[in-house]
Amino acid sequence: MKKTIILLFITIVLSSSAAAQQLLRTNLQSAGLNDEMFARADSVINDAITENLIPGAVLMVVKDQKIAYEKAYGNRQVLPEKKKMTTETIFDMASLTKPIATGTSMMILLERGYFRLLDKVEEYLPGYTAWQDTATGEKSDIRIIHLLTHTSGLPAYAHPDMLMKKYNSNSRDSLFKFIDTVERDAKPGTKFRYSGLNFITMQRIVEKLTGTTLAEFAQKEIFNKLEMNNTSYFLKPKQLENTAATEVIEGEPLVGNVHDPMARIVMKGNSANAGLFSDAEDLAVYAAMLLNGGSWNGKHILAPLTVKAFTSVPDGYEEFGRGLGWDLNSAYASNQGDLFSPAAFGHTGYTGTSIVIDPEYNLAVILLTNRVHPNDKGSVVRLRSIVSNLVAASINKVD
Repeated sequence: MKKTIILLFITIVLSSSAAAQQLLRTNLQSAGLNDEMFARADSVINDAITENLIPGAVLMVVKDQKIAYEKAYGNRQVLPEKKKMTTETIFDMASLTKPIATGTSMMILLERGYFRLLDKVEEYLPGYTAWQDTATGEKSDIRIIHLLTHTSGLPAYAHPDMLMKKYNSNSRDSLFKFIDTVERDAKPGTKFRYSGLNFITMQRIVEKLTGTTLAEFAQKEIFNKLEMNNTSYFLKPKQLENTAATEVIEGEPLVGNVHDPMARIVMKGNSANAGLFSDAEDLAVYAAMLLNGGSWNGKHILAPLTVKAFTSVPDGYEEFGRGLGWDLNSAYASNQGDLFSPAAFGHTGYTGTSIVIDPEYNLAVILLTNRVHPNDKGSVVRLRSIVSNLVAASINKVD
């Protein structure tokens, strides 16, 4: 009898622990959301599939730290064979890697005292060239805040083919040499240019300060702590069975191999600009963590004031509309639609991924597509905005 009670107790504890790993579910009515708007969202997404803009999608909406809506549409793969989309499908996050993996890692190190935003990049990467005025010779150093807000003056990208032509190599070292020495096109802090090279630079800083790879640091300090079990730079064979395909290259779709050429070819998957894989529910947990002030299920990721800094535009950078890794109201923020509050922030990924988080309404919209499958021709710019508008319009009551 005593043994039976002990086993029953262990079963209850383990069941409670398993339940704690996931967000609670609710329904639209209980969440205060109008189901008619979601019926319209379903129609809009299905129209995009019919028009071959996307092969499929997953929509997940989090309200008050509960999943209020989750639905899969279409297929996760259409060539060489069709495979149905599910709400558990894992996607190539593309540039969502920037805020979720790289940005969060940087903010963890910031709050732990490893650096400050005004530190010069050259303090961590000797030989990192300052901007210089060709007319006057005036120099201005690139600082960490410039990297996070995309105001460093660096070019947007470094394609492997360009590196091969310039250095006869497309290795990490050739990429780092290019970033360190390429001409800066504007004085730091004066011009916004969205650039993956800013985040590659931050990856180097993270790896130098921690003595480990960005992929390993983010896995340990973010994804494992939050039990985001389908979030990783490098997927396990079992996970590949439910991963959305991206572009077909040389007759085969990329599945579990990052689409971005710089991340795939040069950085071998461990990259700050792209390379992360995740699913909708894991992203919902991450969003809930931010909406909860940086902690979830008793696991501390960031302090509340760190979250506030992470998701706000720094003083003096208002004209650029970028937070410390997140987009608030720059020209790239159309995925937020037209109705969310000024506090809303988010990011998109080239493969067709998107997340919008609005702390004023305690809500997150996660729309994942693989628009680059089977070819890089589909567009989701308009779709993202319309879905965000429909979700915002579904809110029945604003306190």
